[in-house]
Amino acid sequence: MNLIDDFGLLFLLCLFITCFLFILFGLITVRKLRKNPATKNHLGVQFVHGWDILNVARALSLPKWLLEKHKNSAVSFLRADYQILHQHTSQFDRLLAKIFYGIYLLTGLFGFAAILLDYLGWLE
Repeated sequence: MNLIDDFGLLFLLCLFITCFLFILFGLITVRKLRKNPATKNHLGVQFVHGWDILNVARALSLPKWLLEKHKNSAVSFLRADYQILHQHTSQFDRLLAKIFYGIYLLTGLFGFAAILLDYLGWLE
């Protein structure tokens, strides 16, 4: 196997794991938060169906100092309220969010790297 095959296989593996964890996190954690009246309106803006899953995963996985910095921004109303979500989620939910969001970002990074390497002519 050469570099192109290894890179493509790793990208497809991350993509498959991301899709699986997206469904799993949505079914386990976000469904519970949608049904709870205390958290239902604090999941962030949902542009398309399922966007709240990404909002919740971001709120539960990013460090607190970064979330505090974003809380004072002009677009903070678009994000999920991490303080309320943290109160209503278990340790397992937060761990699942961190794993999902980390692999989600890694998959995006691999996709961007593939586009850049193809543009530079290194994936021929």
